[in-house]
Amino acid sequence: MSPEETAVCESLEALGIPFERHQHPAVFTVEQALEHWAGIDAVHCKNLFLRNKKGDRHFLVVAAHTTAIDIAAMAGRIGEGRLSFASAERLAAHLGLTPGAVSPFGLINDASRSVRVLLDGTLRTAARVGFHPNVNTATVVLAFADFERFLAARGNPVTYI
Repeated sequence: MSPEETAVCESLEALGIPFERHQHPAVFTVEQALEHWAGIDAVHCKNLFLRNKKGDRHFLVVAAHTTAIDIAAMAGRIGEGRLSFASAERLAAHLGLTPGAVSPFGLINDASRSVRVLLDGTLRTAARVGFHPNVNTATVVLAFADFERFLAARGNPVTYI
């Protein structure tokens, strides 16, 4: 396991959160990941790292991989004028991640807890969810209730959309 993945597993273990780890080849898109998710009983998620127009607020969008995301509509719902994708440099600076490995587990690297988390409301009905463990060569699956515990322990602002 990579140091990034080890840090995720240790964070979950420290919280007493059980999880499953599934290794697979590197994937950079949901389409590439689909074949590797076959047989894994979980709602698999896509994650987008966004910024506001001024670049002074950052957002991690977590949604079921089947959910269509309208960034303009989302910006209006959260009171932002405009949202756009954040650069790879911003992603590294705020979440310690690289493109293709965006994950809510990157919040372990957000010491200032400044990244706002926007969760797809449909995830509330998921028994289990799956995310990259800060690398795109594996998927970690955990109960949604345990994912909420992880988020609460991180302390970042969370909004259901």
